Amino acid sequence: MSAPVHMPVADALARLDPAWRAEGNTALRRRFVFADFSAAFAFMTRAALEAERLGHHPEWTNIYAVVDVRLTTHDVGGLTSLDVALASALDRFAT
Repeated sequence: MSAPVHMPVADALARLDPAWRAEGNTALRRRFVFADFSAAFAFMTRAALEAERLGHHPEWTNIYAVVDVRLTTHDVGGLTSLDVALASALDRFAT
């Protein structure tokens, strides 16, 4: 896989579901709320497989039916195309 391309936060947000929010100039955040724990865990399982495929892993927490996600690329100290790719996949998995 090629090196991730740095991306301004505004450009990243323009490509994603409006539920994503900027965290300063270096990260994106989104809260996903599901019907129950099983649905949240199924989402996280699909997300984990995609993260492995991309070689890019989220920071996340799960409490019952809620999954909070933070995306950033630590190697570049900000957002990259990998964050947008993973965020887009998470959006698909949540629907």
